[in-house]
Amino acid sequence: MIPVACGPVGATRYVALLRGINVGGRNLVPMADLRETFEAGGYTDVTTYIQSGNALFASDAPRTSLEPAIEVMLERRFGSPLMVMLRSHRQLRSVVEDAPDGFGQEPQTYHSDVIFLKDSLSSRQAMKVVVLREDVDAAWAGNGVLYFARLSARRVQSRMGRIVGTPEYKAMTIRSWTTTTKLLALLDRAASG
Repeated sequence: MIPVACGPVGATRYVALLRGINVGGRNLVPMADLRETFEAGGYTDVTTYIQSGNALFASDAPRTSLEPAIEVMLERRFGSPLMVMLRSHRQLRSVVEDAPDGFGQEPQTYHSDVIFLKDSLSSRQAMKVVVLREDVDAAWAGNGVLYFARLSARRVQSRMGRIVGTPEYKAMTIRSWTTTTKLLALLDRAASG
């Protein structure tokens, strides 16, 4: 049985970050279909943001049950397993507020990404697979995330791509700093409305 939201009163706002959809013509999930799937699952105040698979919603179900329930719901709807990293409004605010000093503040100089981790993968474990190129890459461990910055002028020399071939990568999804802060702004707006 999939838990459903009972309504916005007392509900917590979340963002579900889907991993590996709409990339290179694989795992195509139209955002309108994603929105409809969440609404049909009983989640409220559902919106999506850009094609990389970001669904914002409210639910009063326990957070621990939401991730697996949403994954089951999405697999039933779209026919293949889709991994979800769930963050509450409060958790996403912490990701942004706890970023390293200056992170994401020089977008013309550095390309900055947040690597979100499944609960089963600690940031300490994830950092073990991070390989940095001197004078190009920098990475920091956070609570449930890694922060990764690449010098824009030398981005093609970055070693960030080496994470992709690791077993740990299956428990990660990446969002740009711009997308991460926009998602927080959307959650803030929904909470104040």
